[in-house]
Amino acid sequence: MSIDVTDATFDEVVMKSDLPVLAKFWAPWCGPCRALAPMVEALSKELEGKVVVANINVDENPTVPTKYGIRAVPTFILFKNGEVVDQMVGVVNKDALMELAGK
Repeated sequence: MSIDVTDATFDEVVMKSDLPVLAKFWAPWCGPCRALAPMVEALSKELEGKVVVANINVDENPTVPTKYGIRAVPTFILFKNGEVVDQMVGVVNKDALMELAGK
């Protein structure tokens, strides 16, 4: 199950996580973000216990997206031990996200 993360909870949930974190930066007005939501949720259930999937609404939480230079949504960033490992921007398929999460 994915977790909704805010500017206030980002450090605790993402940066201090023992597991890798796949962070999805999205916005409610973003059609592709909404279209990908069910697939991302299914992926989060598949990866439960291996990877944390975190959702960050860029409209409600501007600090973290600004820190990581998010200019387009959806953007997916993989964090391990508080470090950015890789990222993807735009509409992606499940296989691409699985590959990203497995890095």
